[in-house]
Amino acid sequence: MCIIFAAIKQHRDYPLIIAANRDEFYSRPTEHSHFWPSPQDMLAGKDLSAGGTWMGVTRNAHIAALTNIRNPAAQQNDKKSRGGLVVDYLSQQPFTGRYLTTLEETAEQYNGFNLLFGHYQNLAVFNSHTFQHEFLRPGVHALSNASLNTPWPKSLKGTEALSRYIQQASHLNVDELFALLRDSTTAPDEQLPDTGVSVEWEKALSPVFIQTNEYGTRSSTLLLIDRNQQVNWYECTYSKHGTPAQTQHFSWKIS
Repeated sequence: MCIIFAAIKQHRDYPLIIAANRDEFYSRPTEHSHFWPSPQDMLAGKDLSAGGTWMGVTRNAHIAALTNIRNPAAQQNDKKSRGGLVVDYLSQQPFTGRYLTTLEETAEQYNGFNLLFGHYQNLAVFNSHTFQHEFLRPGVHALSNASLNTPWPKSLKGTEALSRYIQQASHLNVDELFALLRDSTTAPDEQLPDTGVSVEWEKALSPVFIQTNEYGTRSSTLLLIDRNQQVNWYECTYSKHGTPAQTQHFSWKIS
């Protein structure tokens, strides 16, 4: 994922709302969301190059999602694929203290990452650069390619838009939530972060929804869990031209 917005206990009917975009090269082969045969009961898309995924949820509502930390100077091509972290967690949940220790011990085997993980009522984020974890308190959070709630322009804009929408919407509308994730407005030059890429790339990567010739937002995912423990997962995939290509919906009650 490139950016994840998570609203914790902000809507009267939905204790958890996650809205996220996955950005990737258009040439990287991908499989749509589906329930995997192994680990059992895991719903996720699949990266067909390395075999991992960027976001997944189990039938009993354990969740994991990944963002890369943008630091080109530290990037190494011989590291393990970060998509395996999501699969690893959802294979062995529930979350325990030992799992955090394992993350700390193995973090250097991967290029920089943030991992959001846990049961839907108790989510945490681990940052592989700081070796710190933080539990998500009630509020609206943004996780992009830095640390949790780093005030990048798109993080602030998306957080504000989702907060405003939740305050005004008595009932959630999936199309309107997807529209928040399709904001392609670039940030002004003076607000761009400095992450070690060119100014041109900083600007191209600054919107919530990214579109370049070779790289961009490949899919948007909504994970909505209501107060009756009903799970709804929506995935919208996009063509390289940024137009919606296919939408999927999965729904079940937490067992």
